[in-house]
Amino acid sequence: MLMYLLRRVPSALLVLLLASVLIFLVIRLIPGDPAATLAGSDAAPEAVAAIRHELGLDQPVHVQYLQWLGGVLTGDLGSSYLIGGRIADLLADGAANTVVLAATALAIAVLSAALIGPLWAVRRGRWLDRLLTGFTTAAVALPPYVTGVLLVLLFGVAVRLLPAGGVPPDGLSDRLDITAQYLVMPALCLALPVAAVLIRFFAESLRTELGRAHVTTAAAAGVARRRIVLRHAMRNAVPASVTVLGLQVGNLLGGAVLVEAVFSWPGLGMLIEQGIDRRDYPVVQVLLLLSVAVFVLIQLLTDIVHAYLDPRIRLGSPS
Repeated sequence: MLMYLLRRVPSALLVLLLASVLIFLVIRLIPGDPAATLAGSDAAPEAVAAIRHELGLDQPVHVQYLQWLGGVLTGDLGSSYLIGGRIADLLADGAANTVVLAATALAIAVLSAALIGPLWAVRRGRWLDRLLTGFTTAAVALPPYVTGVLLVLLFGVAVRLLPAGGVPPDGLSDRLDITAQYLVMPALCLALPVAAVLIRFFAESLRTELGRAHVTTAAAAGVARRRIVLRHAMRNAVPASVTVLGLQVGNLLGGAVLVEAVFSWPGLGMLIEQGIDRRDYPVVQVLLLLSVAVFVLIQLLTDIVHAYLDPRIRLGSPS
């Protein structure tokens, strides 16, 4: 397992390096000048030039990149131009809310797949197929901002069962029952497309495994249906589903930006929205690089889990 991990690490580091270069260059293509924004619309050109010099924006691009990369590698993320404050502090303030939202949504998606996937695979029926096919198709097709608006209109406006947005006034950890009321709609909105993909893939993997020769032989020998599903089909269907789960976590993190905007959830998604809107280069590029790093780390962990569950992967054997 250690050798397998060592083979994967260099490619992960290369992806991060290339992503840092691409992010740094693309951010500079965004229209607008943060120095001019910071100076104000009536500022003289000399004042704008002074601010550009103070921020280091008048240096060559490659010098700016190397300085930024050196700061990231040493843990110095720098300061925000326009939002204000140290970027590390801004990340700490928003990360807790985003982690709570993403973890809750992921738990909902995994639990849904674990419960509905086997039911759909084992108990085939026309009405069940139509119901679950329609549900999963709609969940994948509707973007989060549409699902979020529909949830707010239904449960926040029409029924008035749940808060329409925001976070508890006293924080997430003060009262869990109040936190759950604020969390349920954004977490459900974020979880729906991921849950739909996992349900369909897990159910299809189980159907494939249930059709294999060794499963048919076990059924002919009188092995209980539940034992066949749990001990044979599910054991072989889980590794591939773990890989899909790792890919969907990236989609979940991307969807968190829209969900946080819809529900006014003050996490990293809202922070990157503010950074882009105000042309705050340091904040945006750190958040984008953090997103790539988290995605690469999740993929690395997913590959490790997959290799642990399927020895053929880590040994380099054909599937």
